[in-house]
Amino acid sequence: MPISANNPDRRSWLHVDKNSDFPIQNIPFGVFLTRDDIITIGTRIGDTAIDLGALHQLGYFEGIPLTDDIFLQDTLNDFIADGRKTWRLVRDRIADIFDAENNDLKDNKKNKETVLFRLDEIEMQLPVQIGDYTDFYSSIEHATNVGTMFRDPENALMPNWLHIPVGYHGRSSSVIPSGIPVHRPQGQTLPAGSDTPVFGPSKLVDFELEMAFITTDANDLGEPIPIDEAEEYIFGLVLFNDWSARDIQKWEYVPLGPFLAKSFASSISPWIVTLDALEPYRVEGPKPLKPQLPYLQYKGKKSYDIKLEVGITPKTAKETVVSKSNFKYMYWNMVQQLAHHTINGCPVNSGDMMGSGTISGPTPDSYGSMLELSWRGEKPIKLKDGTERKFINDYDTVTMRGYCEKDGTRIGFGEVSTQLLPIFNPKKNK
Repeated sequence: MPISANNPDRRSWLHVDKNSDFPIQNIPFGVFLTRDDIITIGTRIGDTAIDLGALHQLGYFEGIPLTDDIFLQDTLNDFIADGRKTWRLVRDRIADIFDAENNDLKDNKKNKETVLFRLDEIEMQLPVQIGDYTDFYSSIEHATNVGTMFRDPENALMPNWLHIPVGYHGRSSSVIPSGIPVHRPQGQTLPAGSDTPVFGPSKLVDFELEMAFITTDANDLGEPIPIDEAEEYIFGLVLFNDWSARDIQKWEYVPLGPFLAKSFASSISPWIVTLDALEPYRVEGPKPLKPQLPYLQYKGKKSYDIKLEVGITPKTAKETVVSKSNFKYMYWNMVQQLAHHTINGCPVNSGDMMGSGTISGPTPDSYGSMLELSWRGEKPIKLKDGTERKFINDYDTVTMRGYCEKDGTRIGFGEVSTQLLPIFNPKKNK
Protein backbone atom coordinates (compact mmCIF):
# COMPACT_ATOMS: atom_id res chain seq x y z
CA MET A 1 0.00 0.00 0.00
CA PRO A 2 1.58 3.34 -1.05
CA ILE A 3 2.15 5.99 1.59
CA SER A 4 0.40 9.04 0.12
CA ALA A 5 1.28 11.22 3.14
CA ASN A 6 4.95 11.08 2.07
CA ASN A 7 4.34 12.82 -1.28
CA PRO A 8 7.14 15.46 -1.35
CA ASP A 9 5.01 17.74 -3.56
CA ARG A 10 2.18 17.93 -1.01
CA ARG A 11 1.65 21.30 0.69
CA SER A 12 -0.59 22.21 3.63
CA TRP A 13 -3.06 25.06 4.07
CA LEU A 14 -1.57 25.45 7.56
CA HIS A 15 1.49 27.68 7.79
CA VAL A 16 4.77 25.75 7.85
CA ASP A 17 8.14 27.50 8.14
CA LYS A 18 10.75 26.47 5.57
CA ASN A 19 12.98 24.77 8.14
CA SER A 20 10.19 23.28 10.25
CA ASP A 21 10.66 19.74 11.57
CA PHE A 22 6.95 19.17 11.05
CA PRO A 23 5.85 19.64 7.43
CA ILE A 24 2.73 17.84 6.19
CA GLN A 25 4.97 14.92 5.19
CA ASN A 26 5.80 14.22 8.86
CA ILE A 27 2.52 13.88 10.81
CA PRO A 28 3.92 12.59 14.12
CA PHE A 29 1.75 11.42 17.01
CA GLY A 30 1.69 12.68 20.59
CA VAL A 31 -0.49 13.38 23.61
CA PHE A 32 -1.22 16.86 24.92
CA LEU A 33 -3.26 18.78 27.45
CA THR A 34 -5.46 21.39 25.76
CA ARG A 35 -6.37 24.92 26.85
CA ASP A 36 -9.56 23.40 28.30
CA ASP A 37 -7.56 20.96 30.46
CA ILE A 38 -8.56 18.02 28.29
CA ILE A 39 -5.99 15.35 27.45
CA THR A 40 -6.15 14.24 23.82
CA ILE A 41 -4.11 12.41 21.22
CA GLY A 42 -2.88 14.73 18.51
CA THR A 43 -0.53 15.49 15.69
CA ARG A 44 1.35 18.56 14.54
CA ILE A 45 1.87 20.43 11.27
CA GLY A 46 4.22 23.40 11.44
CA ASP A 47 3.52 25.19 14.72
CA THR A 48 -0.11 24.05 14.86
CA ALA A 49 -1.22 21.19 17.11
CA ILE A 50 -4.20 19.16 15.89
CA ASP A 51 -6.69 17.49 18.23
CA LEU A 52 -7.32 14.07 16.68
CA GLY A 53 -10.02 13.26 19.23
CA ALA A 54 -12.08 16.24 18.08
CA LEU A 55 -11.30 15.53 14.43
CA HIS A 56 -12.58 11.96 14.84
CA GLN A 57 -15.75 13.07 16.67
CA LEU A 58 -16.49 15.48 13.80
CA GLY A 59 -16.43 12.59 11.33
CA TYR A 60 -13.19 13.26 9.46
CA PHE A 61 -11.98 9.65 9.81
CA GLU A 62 -15.13 8.14 8.34
CA GLY A 63 -14.42 4.84 6.59
CA ILE A 64 -11.41 3.97 8.74
CA PRO A 65 -12.20 1.23 11.30
CA LEU A 66 -11.54 3.11 14.56
CA THR A 67 -13.29 2.85 17.93
CA ASP A 68 -15.12 6.02 19.01
CA ASP A 69 -12.69 6.71 21.86
CA ILE A 70 -9.41 5.75 20.17
CA PHE A 71 -8.07 9.35 20.26
CA LEU A 72 -9.79 10.36 23.52
CA GLN A 73 -7.27 8.55 25.70
CA ASP A 74 -4.27 9.75 27.64
CA THR A 75 -1.79 7.44 25.86
CA LEU A 76 -1.22 6.18 22.33
CA ASN A 77 -1.03 2.53 23.43
CA ASP A 78 -4.41 1.40 22.07
CA PHE A 79 -3.94 3.23 18.76
CA ILE A 80 -0.48 1.69 18.39
CA ALA A 81 -1.98 -1.75 19.14
CA ASP A 82 -4.28 -1.34 16.10
CA GLY A 83 -1.30 -2.07 13.83
CA ARG A 84 0.54 -0.62 10.89
CA LYS A 85 -2.35 -0.72 8.41
CA THR A 86 -4.44 1.54 10.68
CA TRP A 87 -1.51 3.90 11.42
CA ARG A 88 -0.99 4.32 7.69
CA LEU A 89 -4.68 4.93 6.90
CA VAL A 90 -4.93 7.57 9.66
CA ARG A 91 -1.73 9.33 8.66
CA ASP A 92 -2.73 9.41 4.98
CA ARG A 93 -6.18 10.77 5.92
CA ILE A 94 -4.64 13.56 8.05
CA ALA A 95 -2.43 14.49 5.09
CA ASP A 96 -5.53 14.71 2.87
CA ILE A 97 -7.50 16.81 5.39
CA PHE A 98 -4.72 19.40 5.67
CA ASP A 99 -3.66 19.34 2.02
CA ALA A 100 -3.70 22.78 0.39
CA GLU A 101 -6.14 21.46 -2.24
CA ASN A 102 -8.72 20.30 0.34
CA ASN A 103 -11.15 22.95 1.61
CA ASP A 104 -13.43 20.75 3.77
CA LEU A 105 -11.90 21.74 7.11
CA LYS A 106 -10.06 24.79 5.82
CA ASP A 107 -13.33 26.61 5.13
CA ASN A 108 -15.15 25.43 8.27
CA LYS A 109 -14.33 28.08 10.86
CA LYS A 110 -16.22 26.43 13.73
CA ASN A 111 -14.54 23.04 13.29
CA LYS A 112 -11.13 24.66 12.93
CA GLU A 113 -11.56 26.43 16.26
CA THR A 114 -12.36 23.06 17.87
CA VAL A 115 -9.52 21.11 16.28
CA LEU A 116 -6.55 23.49 16.02
CA PHE A 117 -4.30 24.82 18.80
CA ARG A 118 -1.28 27.07 18.98
CA LEU A 119 1.70 25.40 20.65
CA ASP A 120 1.50 27.83 23.58
CA GLU A 121 -2.05 26.59 24.25
CA ILE A 122 -1.01 22.98 24.86
CA GLU A 123 1.20 21.03 27.26
CA MET A 124 2.89 17.93 25.87
CA GLN A 125 2.63 14.70 27.87
CA LEU A 126 4.42 11.36 27.81
CA PRO A 127 2.99 9.86 24.59
CA VAL A 128 2.79 6.23 25.71
CA GLN A 129 2.47 4.25 28.90
CA ILE A 130 5.78 2.43 28.80
CA GLY A 131 5.35 -1.03 30.25
CA ASP A 132 8.90 -2.13 29.54
CA TYR A 133 12.02 -0.29 28.48
CA THR A 134 15.16 -1.90 27.08
CA ASP A 135 18.44 -0.11 26.42
CA PHE A 136 20.89 -1.46 23.87
CA TYR A 137 24.61 -0.79 23.49
CA SER A 138 24.81 -0.78 19.71
CA SER A 139 27.25 1.91 18.56
CA ILE A 140 30.63 0.36 17.79
CA GLU A 141 32.36 3.73 18.11
CA HIS A 142 30.87 4.31 21.57
CA ALA A 143 31.60 0.77 22.78
CA THR A 144 35.17 1.02 21.47
CA ASN A 145 35.75 4.41 23.12
CA VAL A 146 34.45 3.24 26.50
CA GLY A 147 36.34 -0.06 26.27
CA THR A 148 39.54 1.79 25.40
CA MET A 149 39.16 4.07 28.43
CA PHE A 150 38.43 1.38 30.98
CA ARG A 151 40.36 -1.57 29.56
CA ASP A 152 42.79 -1.12 26.68
CA PRO A 153 42.54 -0.53 22.91
CA GLU A 154 43.33 -4.17 22.10
CA ASN A 155 40.43 -5.43 24.20
CA ALA A 156 38.06 -2.49 23.79
CA LEU A 157 35.14 -4.65 22.61
CA MET A 158 34.04 -7.56 24.76
CA PRO A 159 34.10 -10.95 22.95
CA ASN A 160 30.30 -11.03 22.55
CA TRP A 161 29.87 -7.52 21.16
CA LEU A 162 30.25 -8.31 17.44
CA HIS A 163 27.90 -11.31 17.74
CA ILE A 164 24.85 -9.95 19.65
CA PRO A 165 23.11 -6.61 20.20
CA VAL A 166 24.05 -6.21 23.88
CA GLY A 167 21.26 -4.75 26.03
CA TYR A 168 19.71 -4.56 29.47
CA HIS A 169 16.23 -3.92 30.89
CA GLY A 170 15.88 -0.40 32.28
CA ARG A 171 13.41 1.35 34.55
CA SER A 172 10.29 2.65 32.77
CA SER A 173 8.89 4.62 35.74
CA SER A 174 11.55 7.33 35.37
CA VAL A 175 11.10 7.92 31.63
CA ILE A 176 9.86 11.53 31.30
CA PRO A 177 8.94 13.92 28.47
CA SER A 178 11.01 16.89 27.39
CA GLY A 179 10.82 19.89 29.73
CA ILE A 180 10.67 17.99 33.03
CA PRO A 181 13.79 18.83 35.10
CA VAL A 182 15.97 16.11 36.61
CA HIS A 183 17.65 16.13 40.03
CA ARG A 184 21.29 15.18 40.39
CA PRO A 185 21.21 11.62 41.78
CA GLN A 186 22.89 10.41 44.95
CA GLY A 187 24.41 7.01 45.56
CA GLN A 188 27.51 5.03 46.38
CA THR A 189 30.79 5.78 44.67
CA LEU A 190 34.34 4.52 45.19
CA PRO A 191 36.90 7.31 45.64
CA ALA A 192 40.18 6.92 43.76
CA GLY A 193 42.72 4.90 45.74
CA SER A 194 40.13 3.68 48.25
CA ASP A 195 38.55 0.28 48.80
CA THR A 196 35.63 1.68 50.81
CA PRO A 197 32.65 3.37 49.12
CA VAL A 198 31.17 6.70 50.17
CA PHE A 199 27.63 8.06 49.80
CA GLY A 200 26.83 11.40 48.17
CA PRO A 201 25.84 13.26 45.01
CA SER A 202 27.12 11.94 41.70
CA LYS A 203 29.95 14.14 40.48
CA LEU A 204 29.91 12.73 36.96
CA VAL A 205 26.36 13.22 35.62
CA ASP A 206 26.32 12.70 31.86
CA PHE A 207 23.92 12.73 28.93
CA GLU A 208 23.69 9.89 26.43
CA LEU A 209 22.61 10.80 22.91
CA GLU A 210 20.21 8.08 21.83
CA MET A 211 17.10 7.39 19.85
CA ALA A 212 14.37 5.01 20.93
CA PHE A 213 11.72 3.10 19.03
CA ILE A 214 8.20 2.33 20.24
CA THR A 215 6.68 -1.08 19.53
CA THR A 216 3.18 -2.44 19.04
CA ASP A 217 1.85 -5.77 20.35
CA ALA A 218 4.18 -8.09 18.54
CA ASN A 219 4.29 -11.68 19.76
CA ASP A 220 3.08 -14.20 22.29
CA LEU A 221 5.22 -15.69 25.05
CA GLY A 222 7.64 -18.13 23.43
CA GLU A 223 7.26 -16.72 19.90
CA PRO A 224 10.30 -15.04 18.30
CA ILE A 225 9.81 -12.20 15.78
CA PRO A 226 11.58 -13.03 12.48
CA ILE A 227 13.94 -10.29 11.41
CA ASP A 228 12.16 -9.78 8.08
CA GLU A 229 8.90 -9.02 9.94
CA ALA A 230 10.36 -6.79 12.68
CA GLU A 231 9.54 -3.46 11.00
CA GLU A 232 5.82 -4.31 11.06
CA TYR A 233 5.95 -3.97 14.84
CA ILE A 234 7.86 -0.68 15.11
CA PHE A 235 5.49 2.31 15.37
CA GLY A 236 8.03 5.10 15.37
CA LEU A 237 10.97 6.84 17.00
CA VAL A 238 11.75 9.56 19.54
CA LEU A 239 14.89 11.38 20.62
CA PHE A 240 16.19 9.90 23.84
CA ASN A 241 18.53 11.33 26.50
CA ASP A 242 19.40 8.37 28.71
CA TRP A 243 20.93 10.20 31.66
CA SER A 244 23.87 8.50 33.35
CA ALA A 245 25.80 8.89 36.62
CA ARG A 246 29.21 7.61 35.58
CA ASP A 247 30.79 7.39 39.03
CA ILE A 248 27.84 5.50 40.53
CA GLN A 249 27.82 3.18 37.53
CA LYS A 250 31.54 2.43 37.74
CA TRP A 251 31.10 1.11 41.30
CA GLU A 252 27.83 -0.79 40.83
CA TYR A 253 27.90 -2.30 37.35
CA VAL A 254 30.04 -5.37 38.08
CA PRO A 255 28.73 -8.06 37.70
CA LEU A 256 25.12 -7.29 36.68
CA GLY A 257 25.37 -4.00 34.80
CA PRO A 258 23.72 -0.56 35.11
CA PHE A 259 21.24 0.02 37.93
CA LEU A 260 20.87 3.22 40.00
CA ALA A 261 23.27 5.08 37.70
CA LYS A 262 20.68 4.86 34.93
CA SER A 263 17.27 4.56 36.58
CA PHE A 264 17.05 8.11 38.00
CA ALA A 265 15.84 9.63 34.70
CA SER A 266 15.56 9.12 30.94
CA SER A 267 14.10 11.95 28.82
CA ILE A 268 12.27 11.60 25.49
CA SER A 269 10.97 13.99 22.86
CA PRO A 270 7.14 14.12 22.99
CA TRP A 271 6.30 13.58 19.30
CA ILE A 272 6.67 10.04 17.94
CA VAL A 273 7.78 10.17 14.28
CA THR A 274 6.45 7.10 12.48
CA LEU A 275 8.61 4.63 10.61
CA ASP A 276 6.44 5.40 7.58
CA ALA A 277 7.47 9.07 7.69
CA LEU A 278 11.13 8.03 7.76
CA GLU A 279 10.77 5.73 4.74
CA PRO A 280 12.53 8.12 2.27
CA TYR A 281 15.59 8.35 4.52
CA ARG A 282 16.67 4.72 4.59
CA VAL A 283 20.40 4.10 4.12
CA GLU A 284 22.84 1.21 4.27
CA GLY A 285 24.22 0.44 7.71
CA PRO A 286 27.80 -0.48 8.66
CA LYS A 287 29.02 -3.78 7.23
CA PRO A 288 29.42 -6.59 9.81
CA LEU A 289 33.01 -7.12 10.93
CA LYS A 290 32.26 -10.77 11.77
CA PRO A 291 29.68 -13.20 10.34
CA GLN A 292 26.32 -12.85 12.10
CA LEU A 293 24.05 -15.74 12.98
CA PRO A 294 21.13 -16.34 10.56
CA TYR A 295 18.43 -14.86 12.83
CA LEU A 296 20.32 -11.51 12.79
CA GLN A 297 20.90 -11.38 9.02
CA TYR A 298 18.68 -8.98 7.07
CA LYS A 299 18.15 -7.74 3.52
CA GLY A 300 17.76 -4.17 2.31
CA LYS A 301 18.38 -0.80 3.93
CA LYS A 302 17.47 -0.91 7.64
CA SER A 303 19.34 2.18 8.88
CA TYR A 304 18.14 5.80 8.69
CA ASP A 305 19.99 9.03 7.92
CA ILE A 306 18.94 11.07 10.97
CA LYS A 307 21.20 14.01 11.78
CA LEU A 308 21.59 14.52 15.52
CA GLU A 309 23.04 17.26 17.74
CA VAL A 310 23.46 18.01 21.43
CA GLY A 311 23.66 21.44 23.02
CA ILE A 312 24.50 22.52 26.58
CA THR A 313 23.00 25.76 27.94
CA PRO A 314 24.27 27.05 31.31
CA LYS A 315 21.73 28.87 33.51
CA THR A 316 22.73 32.38 32.40
CA ALA A 317 24.43 31.79 29.05
CA LYS A 318 23.73 30.81 25.45
CA GLU A 319 23.72 27.27 24.13
CA THR A 320 26.89 25.61 22.89
CA VAL A 321 26.49 22.70 20.48
CA VAL A 322 28.94 20.06 21.73
CA SER A 323 28.15 17.10 19.48
CA LYS A 324 26.88 16.38 15.96
CA SER A 325 26.22 12.73 15.16
CA ASN A 326 23.94 10.52 13.06
CA PHE A 327 21.65 7.56 13.73
CA LYS A 328 23.07 5.79 10.65
CA TYR A 329 26.30 5.06 12.55
CA MET A 330 24.57 2.35 14.61
CA TYR A 331 26.30 -1.02 14.10
CA TRP A 332 23.24 -2.99 15.24
CA ASN A 333 19.99 -1.66 13.71
CA MET A 334 16.43 -1.72 15.01
CA VAL A 335 15.29 -4.90 13.25
CA GLN A 336 18.30 -6.76 14.62
CA GLN A 337 17.60 -5.43 18.11
CA LEU A 338 13.94 -6.50 18.00
CA ALA A 339 14.71 -9.90 16.49
CA HIS A 340 17.37 -10.53 19.14
CA HIS A 341 15.15 -9.27 21.96
CA THR A 342 12.48 -11.83 21.09
CA ILE A 343 14.59 -14.80 19.93
CA ASN A 344 14.15 -16.37 23.38
CA GLY A 345 10.37 -15.87 23.24
CA CYS A 346 10.22 -12.65 25.25
CA PRO A 347 6.89 -10.94 24.48
CA VAL A 348 6.85 -7.32 23.30
CA ASN A 349 3.81 -5.11 23.98
CA SER A 350 2.23 -1.93 22.67
CA GLY A 351 4.10 1.07 24.07
CA ASP A 352 7.32 -0.76 24.91
CA MET A 353 10.41 1.35 24.29
CA MET A 354 13.82 0.25 23.00
CA GLY A 355 16.76 2.63 23.39
CA SER A 356 19.51 2.52 20.77
CA GLY A 357 22.35 3.00 23.20
CA THR A 358 24.67 5.99 22.99
CA ILE A 359 25.17 7.07 19.35
CA SER A 360 28.76 8.07 18.65
CA GLY A 361 30.30 8.72 15.27
CA PRO A 362 33.85 8.22 14.02
CA THR A 363 35.19 11.69 14.90
CA PRO A 364 35.61 13.38 18.32
CA ASP A 365 32.94 16.01 17.53
CA SER A 366 30.39 13.23 16.89
CA TYR A 367 30.72 11.46 20.23
CA GLY A 368 27.42 10.99 22.06
CA SER A 369 28.37 11.56 25.72
CA MET A 370 30.50 13.85 27.86
CA LEU A 371 32.47 10.78 28.96
CA GLU A 372 33.79 10.58 25.40
CA LEU A 373 33.73 14.27 24.43
CA SER A 374 35.88 15.21 27.44
CA TRP A 375 37.63 11.82 27.34
CA ARG A 376 36.87 10.91 30.96
CA GLY A 377 37.40 14.54 32.02
CA GLU A 378 40.94 14.79 30.61
CA LYS A 379 39.90 17.17 27.78
CA PRO A 380 37.30 19.64 29.12
CA ILE A 381 34.83 21.10 26.61
CA LYS A 382 34.84 24.91 26.37
CA LEU A 383 31.43 26.60 26.19
CA LYS A 384 30.53 29.95 24.61
CA ASP A 385 30.51 31.72 27.98
CA GLY A 386 34.14 30.72 28.58
CA THR A 387 33.36 28.07 31.18
CA GLU A 388 34.45 24.47 30.79
CA ARG A 389 32.62 21.18 31.23
CA LYS A 390 33.94 17.73 31.98
CA PHE A 391 30.43 16.55 32.79
CA ILE A 392 27.05 18.27 33.35
CA ASN A 393 26.79 21.01 36.00
CA ASP A 394 23.76 21.86 38.12
CA TYR A 395 21.33 24.16 36.25
CA ASP A 396 22.78 23.19 32.84
CA THR A 397 20.12 22.38 30.25
CA VAL A 398 20.90 19.59 27.78
CA THR A 399 19.01 19.79 24.46
CA MET A 400 19.01 17.13 21.74
CA ARG A 401 17.64 17.62 18.22
CA GLY A 402 17.29 15.38 15.21
CA TYR A 403 16.07 15.61 11.63
CA CYS A 404 16.28 14.03 8.18
CA GLU A 405 16.61 16.04 4.97
CA LYS A 406 16.40 14.95 1.35
CA ASP A 407 15.21 16.50 -1.93
CA GLY A 408 13.97 19.64 -0.19
CA THR A 409 11.88 17.83 2.43
CA ARG A 410 12.83 17.87 6.10
CA ILE A 411 11.36 15.50 8.70
CA GLY A 412 12.34 16.26 12.29
CA PHE A 413 11.74 15.21 15.86
CA GLY A 414 11.67 18.62 17.54
CA GLU A 415 13.79 18.41 20.66
CA VAL A 416 14.23 16.83 24.05
CA SER A 417 15.39 19.49 26.49
CA THR A 418 16.07 18.87 30.18
CA GLN A 419 17.60 20.92 32.99
CA LEU A 420 19.74 19.25 35.65
CA LEU A 421 18.84 20.50 39.13
CA PRO A 422 20.83 20.03 42.36
CA ILE A 423 20.11 17.01 44.56
CA PHE A 424 16.53 16.73 45.81
CA ASN A 425 16.01 18.82 48.96
CA PRO A 426 12.75 17.91 50.76
CA LYS A 427 12.67 21.25 52.62
CA LYS A 428 12.96 23.33 49.45
CA ASN A 429 10.44 21.22 47.58
CA LYS A 430 7.59 21.59 50.06
